[in-house]
Amino acid sequence: MRDHRKLRAFDAADKLVLAVYEATGTFPKHEVFGLTNQLRRAATSVASNIVEGSARHSESDYLHFLDMAYGSARECDYQLSVAFRLGYVAAREHQKLSEMSQESCRLLNALINWLRRDRPQV
Repeated sequence: MRDHRKLRAFDAADKLVLAVYEATGTFPKHEVFGLTNQLRRAATSVASNIVEGSARHSESDYLHFLDMAYGSARECDYQLSVAFRLGYVAAREHQKLSEMSQESCRLLNALINWLRRDRPQV
């Protein structure tokens, strides 16, 4: 099994979760079951899928969960843009959160590509 705590992609995703929870704490009360919940679930899903995939025995299962984590990171980035356009987060905070989300995407994409590359069989 793999140790997710050793992955830079997990570290970035974990930081994103905490930042999203902090940012969404100031969202309007009427969004608690809407954008607040969706954004928190998307951010948490990034890290959670890395953890779950790391616990899988097969490489294909691992890749499947990393793909889902990547999709959740993209979803999170979109939802952050919605929150910004609705005025729920300031421009500076949106920039920071979006950069964090995009960093998660970059790291996951690099990890996925590295795992999918043709490696010589030993």
